[in-house]
Parts: sequence; C-alpha cells; structure tokens
Amino acid sequence: MFKSDIEIAQATKVKPIAEVAAKLGLTPDDFSPFGHYKAKITAAPKANKQGKVILVTAISPTPAGEGKTTTTVGLGDAFSRLGKDAIICLREPSLGPVFGMKGGATGGGYAQVVPMEDINLHFTGDLHAITTANNLLAALLDNHIQQGNILNIDPRRIVFKRAMDMNDRQLRYVSSGFGGKANGTPREDGFDITAASEVMATFCISEDIADLKKNLARIVVAYTFEGKPVTAGDLQAAGAMAALLKDAIAPNLVQTLEGTPAIIHGGPFANIAHGCNTVAATRLSMQLGEYVLTEAGFGADLGAEKFINIKCRRMGIAPSAVVLVATVRALKYHGGVEKADLNKENLAALEIGLANIRRHIENVQNFGLPCVVAINNFPADTPAEVDFVQTAVQKIGAKCVLSEVFAKGGEGGIALANAVLEAMNEPSTLKHTYELDRPLKEKISTIAKKIYRAADISFSPEALTQLRTLERLGYGNAPVCMAKTQYSFTDNAKKLGAPEGFTITIRQIRLSAGAGFVVALAGDIMTMPGLPKIPAAQNIDIDKNGLITGLF
Repeated sequence: MFKSDIEIAQATKVKPIAEVAAKLGLTPDDFSPFGHYKAKITAAPKANKQGKVILVTAISPTPAGEGKTTTTVGLGDAFSRLGKDAIICLREPSLGPVFGMKGGATGGGYAQVVPMEDINLHFTGDLHAITTANNLLAALLDNHIQQGNILNIDPRRIVFKRAMDMNDRQLRYVSSGFGGKANGTPREDGFDITAASEVMATFCISEDIADLKKNLARIVVAYTFEGKPVTAGDLQAAGAMAALLKDAIAPNLVQTLEGTPAIIHGGPFANIAHGCNTVAATRLSMQLGEYVLTEAGFGADLGAEKFINIKCRRMGIAPSAVVLVATVRALKYHGGVEKADLNKENLAALEIGLANIRRHIENVQNFGLPCVVAINNFPADTPAEVDFVQTAVQKIGAKCVLSEVFAKGGEGGIALANAVLEAMNEPSTLKHTYELDRPLKEKISTIAKKIYRAADISFSPEALTQLRTLERLGYGNAPVCMAKTQYSFTDNAKKLGAPEGFTITIRQIRLSAGAGFVVALAGDIMTMPGLPKIPAAQNIDIDKNGLITGLF
C-alpha cells in the first residue's frame, strides 16, 4: 500500500532530541529543547572537526520534481550507515510554497527530516521573528517621517519593503498612509515574501548575534532629498531588531527518519534571494560533523552559483564535492515531453533533455569541483532510460549513480555515498565566476554569459541608473545575487533545455547592504509570489485529534 510522505513520517518512532544532541557531543547546557523533538543549539560546541562540505544541487527544476532535499537527506543517512560522522544542514521552509504549489521542504518518502509537520509549518518561529524584525524597521522608518523627518528622508525614495511569509500577489504594490495627517504620509509601498526580504538575507549571512546586529545596521532603507543613503543604524533600529532575533539566530536541531542529526536554519529562496542556509548553521555543522551535507536552492545556475560566489567567499570555505540531482522524468520534460506523458519510455526526448544536465555539469566543473550526478529514481523509470542517462553523463566526464533513497532511505543511497567519497579524493581548486573588484555591470554580465550562456545582456535605463548610484556610494565591490526564473537558463520560464543565443534583460537593481550583496532582477521575476489556481492549502487539514493531513 502506498504511503504519503506525512504518513511515513507520522509512523516513524522519533528519538528524543537529547539523544540526537548527545550524538553530536552536545551536553544539556549546549542546547535548549523546543518540545520533545526539536532544539535550539545555544552554545558553541567544544569540538571543532572542520568537517568537509558536500554541496547538493540540481538541474533546472520542472513540475516533475527533482528531489534535491530528498537526496540530501538520504545521502546523509547513507553516510551514517557507512559509519561516517555526518550531519545534514538545510534551509527552513517558507509557508508560501507549503500552502502554494511547491509543497514542503523536508524531503520525501523514506528520506525525510522530522517532525515534518512542525518543520513545514511554524517550526521554532524563526521566520515569524524575521518577518517581525523586518516590519519593525518599516514601521520605524515611516514613524520617523511622521514625527518630523529629522533625517530629511525623501518619501519617494524609500527602498525598504514590508514582508510576510505567504504568497500574496495582492500585496506586491500597495498605497499606504491615507486617511489624513494622523495616519502617516501617503506613498507607494509593497511587500516581499519573507524568504526574499533583506532581513532574511542579512540573517543568513551573519555568524552570530553581534555580527547580525552590525549587519542589520547597514541596511539601506531610503535616500534623503540630497541622495544620501539612510540606514537602519541611522534610525537606531538595529538593537531592537536584533533583540527580536536573539533566539532565531540559534540554529535548529532535528533529525532524519533514521536518526541522523540535521540542522535547519534560515530560508532564503534561490530564485529571488541567495538560496543557502545560514552561515551560522554551516559553520556549526562543520564543527560538529566530519561530513556536512548541505543544499543550495533550485538549479545549479542559481543556488550553487550563489553558494560558490557569495557564501563560500563570505565563509572562506570550498565544497569538497558537488552532487547534481537529476531525474529521468525531468530530463524528458526538458526534451519536450508533456507532464502527463512522463511515465512513458522516451529515449529520443532524453537525448534532447540531456543538454540541460550537460550545461550544469560543465558549470560545476568550471567551478573547479568534482561532480557526481545522482539520478533520483522514480518507479516508472525504465532500465533502458537509466542506462542511457548514466552512459551519457559518464561521457561528459562526471560520475553518475542511481539513487533510491526515496524508496529505501539511507540503504538506497549507499552507492551514491561511495561515489561521493571517491570524488572527494579528486584534486580540486575552487574557482569563482568573477572577481569582486570588477564593475557591477561586468559581474552581472559575466554570470549571464558564463553560467547561463547568454549571448547578450540588456539593462533597463532604471537598472543602469541604479548601478551608477551604487558604485558611486561605494558598493561596487559587492558580489551579485541574480534574481531570475528557476525553470530556465534564460529569463523566460518557458525556454527549457539549454537555450543559446538569447539575451538576459535586467530590469532593476536592488541593494542588500546588510547581506553585503547587490541583487539584479532579471525578466519578470517577482519578490512576492502568487498562489496557483489550486493552492496546496486546499488539501491540508487537521482532525479532532490534532493529526495533520495533506502535507507532502
């Protein structure tokens, strides 16, 4: 009988969190239990193992699903089964996708982190705290203008948005402050989803509470009538914001279905933010485990590129290997097969779809890193299709292993784990895509041409003006965070496979001074998603005994 992800998770006997913490060498003084099966790690560990980082990424995502988190979790369990000191390090889910279209972010089948309901819903409240800190800053900004505007802020040049952790297109553009003088200054306003907010980005790039407070103070919220930037520090907001985040900054400890420790912390999207869990969580995981299995959001052109060029630079680290997740179904989709027909064998479509995985493999190799392709197995995959993909990938120059972690848990990832361990012995030297001292426009163009293979790049007049302003203000040496559709190498979600000869259009530039990078918005990408025609929320329910159903 088929069991859903939530049914598998609810049927699993979960270890008390103290046992999981003890496995990492943590004492009761090192963590604060958050119920029976979650905890906040509140003290620096005594161990400092300097664990090796293994990055899990994927081909360009499709509606067929790739299973990146599932692979990360199953691979961690496989490492544990091989007697390795492994720890999994993931992002926290946003309620937007949980109730929207993508669903939860805790893995699937027999490769999940638990308690999956808690993690996918409110978890330990981190995203709520980030949302509140963001909106406190927004409130203080508008109040400053209302109370006399000593800083001479131009209400037409406010660049900081409010946030909420939900897909709500109605809030992308709003007008606020109406109703007379007592109700504020009328102006155009809007909301970002929390996962795309600057406070989330700042939170995820910070090492600890002191670093967070310093970074929050640097957030630019507006400009004066003279064109000078106004920061959260100028508004004296950083202290209160950090106070709201004092518990959130402590990484969260949970476990897999097989009891492998997992740290889940921070949740920026990779299509409209930088797509990596927190620096604090990764640093902690490297201290606690010899092997750290982490992931970067969406395809390697987004999450992995930002992991390499933003996060690795920030932390001074390099992955020891990269796992690129693909499915036979997704490759057929990139080869032109409709979703309804993906269960039918189609080697001709696979041949076409292989162009997508080939480009991702080349990008990983151009980073100077060993690449192992994991074919996430689905029941409808035929032996001929799997063999076809494995043979083609090996010709490209990457290892290729069938992963069966969804159906078999850690046992189904043993072959993949052994391939990764072997790849980690290969010589590697991390190579960044661009040098930080190059002009911002050049860095954006370099990503578009080297990673996406764009023939040209077009900047709107507004984007060019914003680039000149940021360089004049001293932000020219910042890394770049590209905001673009996850479904394509282009800025058009419908162009699948590996398009060539296209132009990337940059319509807007945003500064994320707290996180230390510049965001380039390509095409029609939005920082506040909308709900689909049939939201996942319509399938979620809870019975009189508190049992949740419909999460996946």
